[in-house]
Formats: sequence, structure tokens, C-alpha cells
Amino acid sequence: MSLPHELSHEHGHDAHGDDGIPHASLRDYVTGFVLSVLLTAVPFGLVMGGAVANPAVIAGVILVFAALQVVVHMVYFLHMNPRSEGGWNLLALLFTAVLVIIVLAGSLWVMHHMNTNMMPTGHDAHAVHAASQSVL
Repeated sequence: MSLPHELSHEHGHDAHGDDGIPHASLRDYVTGFVLSVLLTAVPFGLVMGGAVANPAVIAGVILVFAALQVVVHMVYFLHMNPRSEGGWNLLALLFTAVLVIIVLAGSLWVMHHMNTNMMPTGHDAHAVHAASQSVL
């Protein structure tokens, strides 16, 4: 009587075939770790060292390094590539990214227009203050 294929210990690592699951090596994990440390240390050093005086520029630099950090984590630690899971992982990631961009852009747009249309400025601020004083 023979054991089913799942219970048999006679097959080697190569007997699994191409199951679509990437098999990472220690070298891949070390490469990902080193890249992650560099992508964290460089922006930290720029901020703490005061290398860039303009806050808008340093915010842009931090966002670029953060995006690179996300890509490094997805490739080296989550093993996401166009081949994994028949491409469904990548499709789910792209769908999520589109939703996040829509939500963030919509939120910023609403906040900008609420600030523009609702906040009293200049002459209006004095009128609001005078009206509130006359009620009391």
C-alpha cells in the first residue's frame, strides 16, 4: 500500500513544480533589509542634519523615500510580482492604490474647498466679529 503524494516523504524540493509561490533566499531577505534600513536612514539624516531648509522639499523627499520603501517591502518581504497568484496579487494592489488615491484626492479637494468657502477672510472676519459682539 502506498501513501498519498501529500504524505510521502520521498519527493525532493524540486518535485513541487512551479506552484506560483516565490521561494525567497536568505540573500533576498538581507538585500531587502539593507535597502529598508538605507531608505529609512537617508531621510532621517536629511531631516536631523538640516540638509534641506525648505519644508516642502524635505516633505517631497520623504514621500519619495516612503514610496520606495513600500515597493522594497512588497518585492522582498511580501514577494509580490506579476507572476504570484496568477497576477491577482498585483491586480488587487493596483485596485487598492487607485481607491486610496481617489479617497485622498477627494478628501483634499473637499477640505480645500471647505476652507476656501467657509472661512471668513479680511472684511468678512471683522463683520462676523462685530455681529457676534452686537448679539451679546
